Amino acid sequence: MNNLMRTAGRCLRSGSAAFFLSRPANGGVRLASARLLCTASSDVQKDLGEMVKKDKVVVFMKGTPAQPMCGFSNAVVQILRMHGVDEYASYNVLDDQELRQGVKDFSNWPTIPQVYFNGEFVGGCDILLQMHQNGDLVEELKKLGISSALLDAEKESK
Repeated sequence: MNNLMRTAGRCLRSGSAAFFLSRPANGGVRLASARLLCTASSDVQKDLGEMVKKDKVVVFMKGTPAQPMCGFSNAVVQILRMHGVDEYASYNVLDDQELRQGVKDFSNWPTIPQVYFNGEFVGGCDILLQMHQNGDLVEELKKLGISSALLDAEKESK
């Protein structure tokens, strides 16, 4: 509730708030409920711009790498782990609804998890899985100066 109040206050102060009243379908007169809609503030977008550039690999996910809270977030963690990528910034969007919506607006991508390499949006679980399966992930990690553990294991087996 406190988070909602802070967000509503921030929206009102920034001037990016809009109120919508709902009315009964039958046209009757009764107390209508109001909803507050707020666009992501420029502060959140600025913060996100800095967050995605903070580390070579950044993941916005549900839960943490040690305890993912959804199957898609878990899959991203496992793919990165298979490639030996253990050092990356992760942000739990379940802890902050403003962050959760803000990152979706920032990337113009509707789902979580979201993966960034060197500040560039890569995609979500499906795209990372596809990159893993077709070998593109090894190449992208190489561009980041990260040697994939899968590539290292393949060399050792020969």
